[in-house]
Amino acid sequence: MTQPKIIGLTGSIGMGKSTVAAMFADAGIPVFDADAEVRAMQGAGGELVPAIEAAFPGSTGPDGVDRDRLGHQVFADPAALARLEAIVHPAVAARRAAFLARHHDKPAVVFDIPLLFERGGHASADIIVVVSAPADIQRARVLARPGMTREKFEHIVSLQLHDSEKRARADHVIDTGTSLAETRAQVAALIASF
Repeated sequence: MTQPKIIGLTGSIGMGKSTVAAMFADAGIPVFDADAEVRAMQGAGGELVPAIEAAFPGSTGPDGVDRDRLGHQVFADPAALARLEAIVHPAVAARRAAFLARHHDKPAVVFDIPLLFERGGHASADIIVVVSAPADIQRARVLARPGMTREKFEHIVSLQLHDSEKRARADHVIDTGTSLAETRAQVAALIASF
């Protein structure tokens, strides 16, 4: 059985990765969205809710994981974050494998993974695409999100490989500091090159 070309799509918070992923999907390339899978598994009735509650008492409720309460328990505690990741990452990997099996006959698929380099996922990708924008645009986008603070933003950025390092390690960089039409043209040109 042949396997599709795996496009590893990544980018730091606020760089426009979700927008670019949607552009790939609009072009007919199946997209595995790791964040969306995590949200589903942590939502009401989600398969990870019992394990997360057991590891982090009081972090869940009727709607599943309460991200704020869980965040308070893991925000500044690397050991707690590692415990959470040990619950979440294997489940995401299983869903990613099932996605790949469902789309085995496609010429290409996208793995949309925010921490692609940080968690070693780049090793399984055939092509690495990094979504990037100037730092001032990134900051403005993120700080405009509901509930986001400078402290949260800086903490998230501190957990991610620096944008310049991601760009240096990329096979392709999609610049989202431009118009949506220009970004879409970059994605179309990249798809045409496969």
